[in-house]
Amino acid sequence: MKSENNIAERLANRLRNARKSKGLSLEAMAKLSGVSRSMLSQIERGESSPTVATLWSLTRALQVDFAGLLDDETVDSTIKEVLRAHKTPTIDSLGEGCRIRILSPPEQAGTIEVYEIQFAANGILKSDPHQVGCCEHLSVLEGSIKVTAGKEIVDLNEGDTLRYSADCNHAIETAEEPAKVVLVVYNS
Repeated sequence: MKSENNIAERLANRLRNARKSKGLSLEAMAKLSGVSRSMLSQIERGESSPTVATLWSLTRALQVDFAGLLDDETVDSTIKEVLRAHKTPTIDSLGEGCRIRILSPPEQAGTIEVYEIQFAANGILKSDPHQVGCCEHLSVLEGSIKVTAGKEIVDLNEGDTLRYSADCNHAIETAEEPAKVVLVVYNS
């Protein structure tokens, strides 16, 4: 009996710590996992034992190892995730002559999003206005680009950074040479 209580307590603590380390509220975790807020609260307090299906939903939402939640060893790793280059999600269907690598975790969508964009010569990425208050921070890693935000146009070279409102029509484009940028999109 004591062993069962120890497992339940350990599971409750590890789920709560994993959620908090990701900066998620119970409400946000409920939305990500599909498990109700009240059930999450009961599980984290050790008042309810989750089913395997519920545990699977929670570990997927938290991006933690299912089996590791019950291990006797506690490993408090500072490395949260390694995403190898060949497994990084990419978008090739937006714009012309550009490949977008999604660098931010899915749970940050709509708040802070990080992209690496590789442009071929004469590549362009046009965007409609994002939500009011949305901003973009763009840093040029290689080559030169031109950014149009609303009616303003700015030329940037390698090492330059531009911060601009993205709640208007905007575009990023290259000329005769390829370029690479890092783009951070955030909603204030």
